[in-house]
Amino acid sequence: MVADGESYNSFGHPVASDIDFVRFIVDQIANAGSISCRKMFGEYAVYCDQKVIALICDNQFYVKPTDSGRAFIEDVLESPPYPGAKNHFLIEDRIDDREWMAELIRRTARELPEPKMKKPARKRAVKEAKGHNSSPSIKTKKRAQTRP
Repeated sequence: MVADGESYNSFGHPVASDIDFVRFIVDQIANAGSISCRKMFGEYAVYCDQKVIALICDNQFYVKPTDSGRAFIEDVLESPPYPGAKNHFLIEDRIDDREWMAELIRRTARELPEPKMKKPARKRAVKEAKGHNSSPSIKTKKRAQTRP
């Protein structure tokens, strides 16, 4: 089913981005640093040097907004990558310009903060020692019992 230029599955949800488009974007920005992507909720998060710098949703490329990115793009088009999300820079016109894309990603990655370190597992052990049972298997069983 197609409406308003978007593809939807039989449940009325947008179809996830095409892996060929994801590979194209990763190839376009490969010179910006250590680039990787990860599938999340049917769409993709794009990383540069372990920082999430962009999202690929519905075969569109959304870059996290930064001051240096805004200055570099000049005529910025902003849009949320999914309903309820904050605006990102929607990159459309220059997506085929490999050098421009890589420079935008380099500038964005430089300005974004370092990723937060995961909390040590010690806190969970302390909670369990104090009588707080946070066993995932118990939570899973309770969830499984409540589903119709």
